[in-house]
Amino acid sequence: MAERSYYAPKGGLPGQTQMTADRAIFTEAYAVIPKGVMRDIVTSFLPFWDKTRLWVLARPLSGFAETFSQYIMEVAPGGGSDRPEEDEGAEAVLFVVEGELTLTLAGEKHIMQPGGYAFIPPASDWQVRNDGDSEVRFHWIRKAYEHVDGIEVPEAFVTNEKDIEPAAMPDTNGAWATTRFVEATDLRHDMHVTIVTFQPGGVIPFDETHIMEHGLYVLEGKAVYHLNQDWVEVEAGDFMWLRAFCPQACYAGGPGPFRYLLYKDVNRHPKLNASTAYRGTAR
Repeated sequence: MAERSYYAPKGGLPGQTQMTADRAIFTEAYAVIPKGVMRDIVTSFLPFWDKTRLWVLARPLSGFAETFSQYIMEVAPGGGSDRPEEDEGAEAVLFVVEGELTLTLAGEKHIMQPGGYAFIPPASDWQVRNDGDSEVRFHWIRKAYEHVDGIEVPEAFVTNEKDIEPAAMPDTNGAWATTRFVEATDLRHDMHVTIVTFQPGGVIPFDETHIMEHGLYVLEGKAVYHLNQDWVEVEAGDFMWLRAFCPQACYAGGPGPFRYLLYKDVNRHPKLNASTAYRGTAR
């Protein structure tokens, strides 16, 4: 597999002469957070994390996307956390884009380098540290795990995308491929975090309109995305946040591959409003 590059923000602040307007968009159907707005003044901090800051890309919003949160974590040398997750019901995916992260999972250490991927079930015992001499940056995607009676919780695992062969989408001759870290039919999993790759000229040839919410972080390249009748140009470092049923398609113009980290919620019944659900007895 070819050597991969992954865009990671560095923060900083533009000079006073830079144009104020950027490509940021927030609509009822989608949002685009371009790389140019991921600056020092929009970072956050978390309890029990040392020498760490983060960019919050997505969080549940009523009437918008409601199933997940997504962060870009930046951990300085010697930093990390022995209590990273305070919510025992939250599952997680970590994906490293820069540097080297030491993940300790149920007492076992894993050294994660760029392309490293970890799935962490709810109520897990895990810690992360930066034992290196430069910053480590990684995505942390969180979702409240939806338990189903009779289906067990999936086990934790750690891998790297370079060890997984992308699967070409049907009838695309390899122009569109997906790197899947879990089987699509494994009903233990209620979210998928994959990597989607388009070769130059590759397209999503129709407006996808579906129940899944999306977070799409562009790892590499550029493309034009069709979002709810708007054409939006995106590049490495941009984040797209799509609510359910937002029409979406794209065209990868090149000159290199266009790749993004994709979140979606899967394999569960939609939640019904309890106040309107029928609870009476048959007459």
